[in-house]
Amino acid sequence: MHSKKVAFQGEHGAYSEIAALKVFPDLELIPKKLFQDVFEALNDRTADYAVVPIENSIEGSVNEIYDLLLDTQKKVSGEIFLRINHCLIANFQHTSPITKAYSHSQAIAQCRNYLRNKNLEPIPTYDTAGAVRMIKEKAILDAAGIASRRAAEIYGMEILEDGIEDKKNNFTRFLILSDNETKPTGRDRTSFIFRLQHKPGALFSILREFADRQINLTKIESRPTKEKPWEYYFYVDIEGHCDDINIKEVINSILSRSISLNILGSYKQGTMT
Repeated sequence: MHSKKVAFQGEHGAYSEIAALKVFPDLELIPKKLFQDVFEALNDRTADYAVVPIENSIEGSVNEIYDLLLDTQKKVSGEIFLRINHCLIANFQHTSPITKAYSHSQAIAQCRNYLRNKNLEPIPTYDTAGAVRMIKEKAILDAAGIASRRAAEIYGMEILEDGIEDKKNNFTRFLILSDNETKPTGRDRTSFIFRLQHKPGALFSILREFADRQINLTKIESRPTKEKPWEYYFYVDIEGHCDDINIKEVINSILSRSISLNILGSYKQGTMT
């Protein structure tokens, strides 16, 4: 029996790794450069679980994840909310002044006002912790990275300033993907994707099904089908579990009205701590 592995996007010290550690503290964590690499690791079974960001409370959805979810056979089996605390991180022997800041585009966006006030040039990279690692390995002395405190510790770097995010109520929601299907807990969420005929009232008729059954719709996101211009998939999160009678009813109703329906999974709701 092999030891189970968890794939995440980025380098060690990335926020995705920190989120994964909250649920899988004893499993091997495997860094992957791209989100697509994470999903491929799941699909070819070199990883048993994946932890991926789906949305940030400040900057909104991670659109690439929605597109990748459309093609995966894996289930969403959990969610994690992680408070995001950004640090400005540099080499201990850095020069003064620091003129550039490297990080993932989402992190840069979450520190936009800070960077402007400090007159730092933002330079997007593929990962927060990856930016710190690059600055370390290339001995860049006039730039800093925006990443987690854990990243600074892993790569032996100096934290110039802590808590540089513009909004302190900054959380990222992560999804856990696996082969597992979860049992109802009484505090669950269900995620699914559907595609509707392109005609007036199609979406309204679906939304009315939720309202009529007193089902709380916590998220709706549209993404282009990429097959026909101006036609969309809808990604929906609702409160409840697939095994609940009212959820079964609404899913059957959507099935009868939609071109396609893909149930991503039911899982226990995460908590923001």
